Amino acid sequence: MPAIEIIDLTKKFGDTVAVNRLNLAIEEGVFFTFLGPNGAGKTTTMKLMAGLLQPTGGTVRIHGIDIGVDPVAAKAFIGYIPDHPFLYGKLTGWEFLNFIGGLYRMPRREIQEEGQRLLDIFGLNGQSDRLIETYSHGMRQRLAFTACFLHRPRVVIIDEPWVGLDPHNIRAAIAFLRQRAREGTTIFMSTHSLDIAEEIAERIGILHRGQLIFEGQTSTLRASSSKDLEEAFLELTAEEETLGGGS
Repeated sequence: MPAIEIIDLTKKFGDTVAVNRLNLAIEEGVFFTFLGPNGAGKTTTMKLMAGLLQPTGGTVRIHGIDIGVDPVAAKAFIGYIPDHPFLYGKLTGWEFLNFIGGLYRMPRREIQEEGQRLLDIFGLNGQSDRLIETYSHGMRQRLAFTACFLHRPRVVIIDEPWVGLDPHNIRAAIAFLRQRAREGTTIFMSTHSLDIAEEIAERIGILHRGQLIFEGQTSTLRASSSKDLEEAFLELTAEEETLGGGS
């Protein structure tokens, strides 16, 4: 059973088709990277996967649970970091983690133990009693990572996670995500950084005009064009533009 199963997923906003009959299955423990030009439909797809938007048609299953039928059960498996995380500025870091843990009905002791471990990993331990409104953008992003992984999700959906992170923190976050994937967590991450995608992804999907135009290993895409990932990506999406793909 796939950790993520997307079947004929469609989302329309008026006459605009943002996601067009998307089909995708990702096994447990896979690090999947979602690529595509701006406006391709990546963020819309990820919001549909997280249960934040209702699809026009189709199905998303998380570990076999249809998120449209039983959203509470499906979301218990999911950790989600949006492209612009909203954090309550008037709470301290610890207060925010306690709030998130409460949403998932975690025992207080587990919140404290797991929260402490994650704060240490993301370098926030000495800052956790400060109000979030005093945090830098990078600190807020690291707190979003901490909150996402607090309940030990089995599927993690991350939309453009590198905004605001310096190279050291990006490297640390990549190492953390890789380790979680090795431990069986399925990572579904969008990024505009093709260098990072080429370095870390086991599988990639390229979305263009709401349609999946490539899905597979990076080595397969490179071999098909005898180019690096960036050149292959630009060539493929340029061809789709010329052909009018996804319209």
